[in-house]
Amino acid sequence: MTDLKLVALDSEDLAVVSAHTQDSVFKVADLSWSPRDHQFSIAANRFVWEEATGKRKGFERRRAALVFKRVLAVRSVGVNQKKTDEVLSLLAIRFEQKGEGPEGSIEVDLAGGATIALDVECIEVQLADIGGAWETASKPRHPGA
Repeated sequence: MTDLKLVALDSEDLAVVSAHTQDSVFKVADLSWSPRDHQFSIAANRFVWEEATGKRKGFERRRAALVFKRVLAVRSVGVNQKKTDEVLSLLAIRFEQKGEGPEGSIEVDLAGGATIALDVECIEVQLADIGGAWETASKPRHPGA
């Protein structure tokens, strides 16, 4: 498989990035906010959903970078910055537009009710596989799915 590289510039693009990052896991230490560069990033272990079709015995994860640009502010609920080894699981990424312009809020929904909210000038998100792949025996499951 080739490395995944995606760019999101609108809500539809962001939905594609969200689908590819669903069930990614990362530690609090893997979160990075640079106010000077207006950039927030997550280094995550992405579950490779695009290869998880059929009844396979093994599945795959890849190290990936999820970078949000044009970020004005970052807030979180349920994320303890002091617990740097705590593992978080990404469920979905959504955009809520503010007014009629391109600005709004990107919400990164995490398991356990935690959320990271990013106030953004507009949607500009990049997802790229940045490391090797490794096999995992289990496929994430969602109740009712």
